[in-house]
Amino acid sequence: MDKINFAVNGTLMRGFKLNKNLLELSAEFVSESRTSPRYRIWTVQDEYPAMLRDEKEGEKIVVELWKLSPDALDSNLLQEPPGLCLGKIELDDGDDVLGVLGESYVIQGQKEITEFGGWRQYVSVNQD
Repeated sequence: MDKINFAVNGTLMRGFKLNKNLLELSAEFVSESRTSPRYRIWTVQDEYPAMLRDEKEGEKIVVELWKLSPDALDSNLLQEPPGLCLGKIELDDGDDVLGVLGESYVIQGQKEITEFGGWRQYVSVNQD
């Protein structure tokens, strides 16, 4: 079965608490990448991020690319918090990959962190 390229932008990234979810599914790290300049990102209660596409005010956001089987992708998505979903993400090289996006309702009243360029950068500046 062919493996799928999958982009993650938060707690599934290497070094974060939910990365084990990918590793337990035998996902393989491919590389760090960036989205096209069409995305914004928010922190949801400082627990995880939610990234949404925004054609007018978007920026490049750092993501990690992983390869995993379709079954592993399904299993991973079932573990995501409400308000996060699967969608196509455009990378800065023009490729489209599946990845984790947020639904608009989950960012209501949350802090936008787009200026940091990604979850890892936000967390590194805002550690307790």
